[in-house]
Amino acid sequence: MQSLWMLLASVMFAIMGACIKLASDLQASLSQIVVFRGAPSVFLLLGWALSTRRSLRPKSWRLHMVRNIMGVSSMWMGFFAISTLPLATAVSLNYTAPLFIAGWMLARDWKQRDGMRTLAVLLGFAGVVAILRPSIGAEQTVGALVGLMAGASSAVAMMQVRSLGRIGEPEWRTVLFFSCFVCLTGGVGAFVEGWPQVGLDGWLMLTAVGVTGLVGQLAMTRAFGMGSALLTAALQYSTIIFAALLSALVWDQIPDWMAWSGMGLIVAAGLLSTWRTYHETRVMQGSNPAAGSPAESAERRV
Repeated sequence: MQSLWMLLASVMFAIMGACIKLASDLQASLSQIVVFRGAPSVFLLLGWALSTRRSLRPKSWRLHMVRNIMGVSSMWMGFFAISTLPLATAVSLNYTAPLFIAGWMLARDWKQRDGMRTLAVLLGFAGVVAILRPSIGAEQTVGALVGLMAGASSAVAMMQVRSLGRIGEPEWRTVLFFSCFVCLTGGVGAFVEGWPQVGLDGWLMLTAVGVTGLVGQLAMTRAFGMGSALLTAALQYSTIIFAALLSALVWDQIPDWMAWSGMGLIVAAGLLSTWRTYHETRVMQGSNPAAGSPAESAERRV
């Protein structure tokens, strides 16, 4: 059952990416897309928290601020990449966050470098090169770079989520604050650039962004709470496969063999990095029961 919940989350996130791209094609602004991504979570979680009299006071404003700044920045950049690149390419770049985490850990302790993480970084780099080889048009260069920056920002946000989990911050409050920050930045963006009229199709796509994002988030949280965090973390990479299928069905954009190879390398690198982090966490839990679990880093930016 755990696998089905994670696969549902992956399908929802892939559909969300497709809806983002379609909404952008229908002249919806990034600000509108961001607002609709965060609003359902705010209404649901805030209503639940108030009705059950949960405390909204955070345990660490500093960790929340860093997590929200980096996480929301990653969301904006990820959405921009989706709007300018083939869907499968943009989603693949967005899933490079574990590679940046592995690279940061290697740089932090290079003298005692980890062979598994070194291999993960090399595989991930090769995958990125395969996807962003010269066949990417000049007009897509900015989108590709922004997509990579989204992955790097997401890596920082993930590490802050782990820190929040370790100090006992409940997941719902982390997601609520993040969603509020998402809506705030989207509202500011809409105030600055205006609110374009997008028509019925545009409204449907914007609504679908919010609904699929919320369902995906809830399904993923359910999956991480039911069993093996390692299995769930591995299954989340199926989002790349679903995104590639949607890209072929909706836009007739079929990745060639090199792009498929690049996606495969990124998935393999992410799995290696995830497994290494999981193994280290198990060791830490053996010596310190208060140590955080891999599920604490499961909170996604899209």
